[in-house]
Amino acid sequence: MSLAIQQEAVTPGALAGYASISIAFDVDRVLEVTLADGGMGGISLTETPVASPYVKDYDAGEEERPARWAERFDVSNWGLLSAWRDGTRAGGAVIAFRTPDVYMLEGRDDVAVLWDIRVARDQRGAGTGSALFRAVEEWSAARGAGWLKIETQNVNTAACRFYRKMGCTLGGIDRFAYPGLPGEVRLLWWKAVS
Repeated sequence: MSLAIQQEAVTPGALAGYASISIAFDVDRVLEVTLADGGMGGISLTETPVASPYVKDYDAGEEERPARWAERFDVSNWGLLSAWRDGTRAGGAVIAFRTPDVYMLEGRDDVAVLWDIRVARDQRGAGTGSALFRAVEEWSAARGAGWLKIETQNVNTAACRFYRKMGCTLGGIDRFAYPGLPGEVRLLWWKAVS
């Protein structure tokens, strides 16, 4: 089974095809954030089972769906990478770059944001995510980015393990980032790209 990564123009049609891969995942564990002495004594993340497992789908909100990104942002500097295994879409990644209204970029030209990465359920664990991540690094470096930044949440333990495996460093923890989701903690991962 061969895997091919292809770059596509970020268009509404391409984003619709990209969105055909579900980003939903099972939440049966979370990373509990524990602060010792209010944080001055250190911070620990402990993988903990949840009482009632559930499915988290980042595309559930209408505004968050890939088809809406081109309406909300200037995507002219963005990248779209699609993974195909034997002619079937296996996953993809979207990179935000040099977009003033994307707060994650902090106005910096040396940072690319891995805006979204998704792998079809039947392709997870088969190397598709790793191949996409490496392609994201190459895409970012080719455009002069020195850093790759990724946001995820403590409810996505598989993603956290994946980013760590790919050489990322946890660079930020924001326990109060999502007022509507008080149990979720924003985790920001960073990786230097060359």
